[in-house]
Amino acid sequence: MGPNLWANVDEIAAVILFGVGFTTLLLHKNMIKKIIGLNIMDTAVYLFLAAMGYVDGRDAPIVTNGILDAEAYINPIPSGLVLTGIVVSVSVTALMLSLTIRLYRKYHSLDLDEILIRMQQEEPR
Repeated sequence: MGPNLWANVDEIAAVILFGVGFTTLLLHKNMIKKIIGLNIMDTAVYLFLAAMGYVDGRDAPIVTNGILDAEAYINPIPSGLVLTGIVVSVSVTALMLSLTIRLYRKYHSLDLDEILIRMQQEEPR
């Protein structure tokens, strides 16, 4: 546990969060828990992008005090990607939740296995 661990603590937290979200997505049958797992994974990606885009000692990319040197500012692309990703993930989450509500109203369950069984029982043979 040297000094390199603390230098990369943001990246380590992002990887742990991604793992938690991925295992939640894979291991749970409940639709709401799957949506929560996907949102945790999204958050981990945003944390990773923000950590990679930050450079210690540099300012936000807004020209102040007449400093025009690009080396004085951080790269604005990771921040833009994070903002775009947040907007997209909110939209996808809203769509997933609305579909989950429709599934619950039709099958009276949020368990994927039960929904599949009930769907197969409905199919005409």
